[in-house]
Amino acid sequence: MSDFYERVYALVRKIPKGRAMSYGDIAEYLGTKGSARTVGYAMNNAHNVSPPIPAHRVVNRNGLLTGKHHFGSPTMMQQLLENEGIKVIDDQIQDFEKVRWNPKKKKS
Repeated sequence: MSDFYERVYALVRKIPKGRAMSYGDIAEYLGTKGSARTVGYAMNNAHNVSPPIPAHRVVNRNGLLTGKHHFGSPTMMQQLLENEGIKVIDDQIQDFEKVRWNPKKKKS
């Protein structure tokens, strides 16, 4: 596994329950702005990683659950998010800016 993937997984494991980040947010935080697609590739592989990755907390820049087909059932990603208090309608996190996590902010 690449060092970049390991860095992605380390950050995703830090996303608090009830919060989410976009692929681009992760890429930018890791200093590789423009590599959102590569973050997506890392997340596609996340189900093979131990300890587990809370991949359901990673969505596209608009809060869409674009990775939902990697969760075994079409509704599992939404269920995991809703179990953490995140409202999802039509495969999109509602009020995404309110649940969007920025690890650079002290109180996020």
